Amino acid sequence: MILAIDTSGAISVAAVSESGEVLAERTEFAPRGHAELLAGMVQEVLAGAGGETPARIVVGTGPATFTGLRVGLVTARTLGFAWGVPVQGVCSLDALGAEFGTCTVVTDARRREVYWARYEDRVRVAGPDVAVPGDVPVADRVVGRGAALYPDVFTDGTAADPNPRFLVLAADAAAASGMDLPTEPLYLRRPDVHGVPGA
Repeated sequence: MILAIDTSGAISVAAVSESGEVLAERTEFAPRGHAELLAGMVQEVLAGAGGETPARIVVGTGPATFTGLRVGLVTARTLGFAWGVPVQGVCSLDALGAEFGTCTVVTDARRREVYWARYEDRVRVAGPDVAVPGDVPVADRVVGRGAALYPDVFTDGTAADPNPRFLVLAADAAAASGMDLPTEPLYLRRPDVHGVPGA
């Protein structure tokens, strides 16, 4: 069994079998509730999957806001250390690419910007990057929460958050192609708070 966690948009947790079957899952959109909700959601999902220890953990590495992303990554790393199981990091946008195929993924980057990446047949061909909505090089359909935030730019887009099941599929595809799967966060820009001015 694989435990998949993504906190780049909604807080999403799933237990997935090696064959891709979702054994248990829970998702909640709570932009400021990552620290309060994630541990309990992991417990619920593991209990729903039979209570066994996962063989590995797959976690979304963003891009996303600093705080929410950090909670997901720290939780995944801590659990991996405690259980003695590997932790694999995957670009969160790749989960949407794996789910929707050929598309442009756009997610909320705040500051009136979006994180974006382009996919052809589930393979990332551009990005990830951050841009104002009008500067995103759109190809084919647009998916992601950014589509709902900027419908005047991304017309006929599909609002969606990364699905943990497809995060696992993206991790497996990356591993099969020989790519490393580090758990370093993809921020793409500095956090909003930089410390003491002038320091």
